[in-house]
Amino acid sequence: MRRSGLSKAPLCIALLPLAGFAQPWLTHEGDLWVRTYNDTAPAKPRVRINSHGPVWMEGNASPVQFVFTVKVAVRARTQAEARARLEKLQVRAETQGEWLVVTTPGGYATSSVVMHAPRLVEAYVTSSDGQVEVYGVDGPLHVDTGANQIKVDRIHGDCGLSTGGGDIQAGRVDGSLYCTTVAGAIRSQLVGRDAVLQTNGGDIEAQQVNGLAHVETGGGTVHIHYAGGPVTAVNGGGPIIIDRAGGVVTVRNVAGAVRIGAAAGIRCESSNGGNIQLSHIVGPMSVSTDAGSILANLIGSRLAESLLATGNGDITVVIPSNISVTIRAENQMADTLRRIVSEFREIQPRPIGTHLVAQGQVNGGGPLLQISASSGTIFLKRQ
Repeated sequence: MRRSGLSKAPLCIALLPLAGFAQPWLTHEGDLWVRTYNDTAPAKPRVRINSHGPVWMEGNASPVQFVFTVKVAVRARTQAEARARLEKLQVRAETQGEWLVVTTPGGYATSSVVMHAPRLVEAYVTSSDGQVEVYGVDGPLHVDTGANQIKVDRIHGDCGLSTGGGDIQAGRVDGSLYCTTVAGAIRSQLVGRDAVLQTNGGDIEAQQVNGLAHVETGGGTVHIHYAGGPVTAVNGGGPIIIDRAGGVVTVRNVAGAVRIGAAAGIRCESSNGGNIQLSHIVGPMSVSTDAGSILANLIGSRLAESLLATGNGDITVVIPSNISVTIRAENQMADTLRRIVSEFREIQPRPIGTHLVAQGQVNGGGPLLQISASSGTIFLKRQ
């Protein structure tokens, strides 16, 4: 945050209850003693909240001012002890140029913030530990919490979300979305530009990303319904599903299935098993798996030179009548001609040395598709 020229004058140091809020100074909630502050502040286009507990904020909810409630809680054996502790703790609200900065006490206290804000063109929220929810920011948003869930929606700029442990849920983000969580799921509805989603362990699901998508998880299910640009998906263990991508899809999967519904090319590496399914690939394919079967349906495809390879599994290629391709299929197992099964009369297997090979042109020939298997069976099918 730029600080040159910003006013340091505090708006208020100890917040006082608003008129119309009839409430005791101190309340006992469970095993905590709670002091509640209610206050307002003049409208500013930017806000920063520094908290040590849950935060809930909504922009465009109060047209002429900020209206907010802060609860500060401590543990104490008696009410008198709690009062003495809470009297030492301050909630600070300061104006700094275009910013309203609200800071709550930490240490042995926890605090929560509920804020109804005017129109915001930028917002920062940090919390040492607590769930954060932010809605309705007409510009960039940054959220960082030490632990717990993050929820955001109606963010009309770039959005950066980070939690030390918890799920992240993003509704509509018109800019780019950057999410990191140490452990938890990430789900997004609509991202107007690029999306970078990373978790050490948990599911990742993105409904629509209009730009590129880069997703990584240490283990879980990855599912991208639509990406307008290229996709990179990395999974330490679990399935990867890309329904449709406008760019090339790059996949690295340690263990799990891969399914690509449509893409402008595919680069896929799978280490420890999991079947791979491909269709509607408009570009080159480079697919290899140490263990697992590959099913490539060339329907809707426009191929460039491509490779399909497996160390231990079957490979099935389905070729429609309107696809022109040149096939070279090779199986390192030549114990029987049935290691390559072809429905095309012009492409039939024959032994070459210790390998079994079938090659030829389909529908007049086209880009070369190489198919390689160390064992299992290669199937060439008509559609």
